[in-house]
Amino acid sequence: MTTTVLITGCSTGMGRQTALDLHRLGHRVYATARRPETLADLAAEGIATLALDVTDEDSMAAAVAKVEADGGPVGILVNNAGYGLIRAVEAADPAEVRRQFDTNVFGLVRLTQLVLPGMRRAGTGRIVNISSMAGKFSPPGGGFYHATKHAVEALSDSLRLEVRPFGIDVVVVQPGPILTEFGGTAVGTLPTVEAGPYGRFDAELAGVYDKLFDARGRAVPVTAASRVIVRAATARRPRARYAIGAFARTIMLSRRLLPDVVFDAMMRSAFPTPRAA
Repeated sequence: MTTTVLITGCSTGMGRQTALDLHRLGHRVYATARRPETLADLAAEGIATLALDVTDEDSMAAAVAKVEADGGPVGILVNNAGYGLIRAVEAADPAEVRRQFDTNVFGLVRLTQLVLPGMRRAGTGRIVNISSMAGKFSPPGGGFYHATKHAVEALSDSLRLEVRPFGIDVVVVQPGPILTEFGGTAVGTLPTVEAGPYGRFDAELAGVYDKLFDARGRAVPVTAASRVIVRAATARRPRARYAIGAFARTIMLSRRLLPDVVFDAMMRSAFPTPRAA
């Protein structure tokens, strides 16, 4: 059965691969990105492409209006757009923090609000929110990014209960490290000059994230991640959550079962911490 699918963050990684996979299954896919020129290869595959900036109200409203004018309500929304800010809490610029939440949380919420009226009228729909294993724990340096994913988890739980009476499913996908540009982008948010009480900490964090998202590390191929997202989007009776990768499942289970003092020790062994002068 052909469904109209709207996906954010398709310029790279999981969003791009998911758009391709759902298109090849016969769905009417609208792949979006802040810079639509990055989607030229998807357009060449026959996928509809649109400009959509999840931090811009007019951009989101225009994209949803275009999709609905072309073929009726959005059947599946995949909220994939996002990035990771790595920074010690004290060292973060407030503007950086706002951008992180605008992209990862507030944009997701607003786009969801825009597609829900059409889904309710149709009496069916599915919202797939790309969270992360980050939504279940928080290491040093990851407070802001992980906070956004904790927020996505909480919002999705409430939304799932609120819209179920209208025939709408809400599903959370929880990737671990994936072989995409995400890790490099996250490392790029770190200061390039070692300075202040967190200078050495920042440099050590960059090394940890480089290894975490390396093919020789814990990361899984983007094609494997996309298969899980497609399952979450198309399963007749979807689960509330789908984890991606053994590493993600192991970390989230450990967080749930271990006392805080033990889990904190695990985090200190895996991640650097600042050193007092």
